[in-house]
Amino acid sequence: MSVRIDETDRKILAELQRDASQSLDDIAKNVGSSKTPVWNRIRKLKEAGVIGQQTVMLDAEALGFEACFFVLIRTSEHDADWQARFLKALRDRPEVQEAHRLAGDIDYILKVRVKNARAYDVFYQALISEVRVHNVTALLSMEEIKSTVVLPL
Repeated sequence: MSVRIDETDRKILAELQRDASQSLDDIAKNVGSSKTPVWNRIRKLKEAGVIGQQTVMLDAEALGFEACFFVLIRTSEHDADWQARFLKALRDRPEVQEAHRLAGDIDYILKVRVKNARAYDVFYQALISEVRVHNVTALLSMEEIKSTVVLPL
């Protein structure tokens, strides 16, 4: 389903990105509308798939997940069976926050959040025990400079 997004929709989406927990009354006030039209627009945006899962952003470091690794994976296997096993292994591991298939020399990049280097090694050993990879390079993030899921509307 495709949906046309107008300026009011963009304002609503910006408000939801800023704070999805705010009331419909607050969103309506902030976008210059009333509650019912805002609710109808949000419902249509959800039905169209523009608004997806709503969740809460947690502070990883406050919860003890102090290590963030970017894992570069090269594989010499590209058949459907290997890919299905690899994707299942990634989906089954909560440490993997993001996974992307890339163009270029690296086949996949993962964002892996763990408590420490030892926990990363446990993750790594489990992954390579399930699927064969040609080369793995793990890069430890020393400092998170910017992290956002907000789209520039």
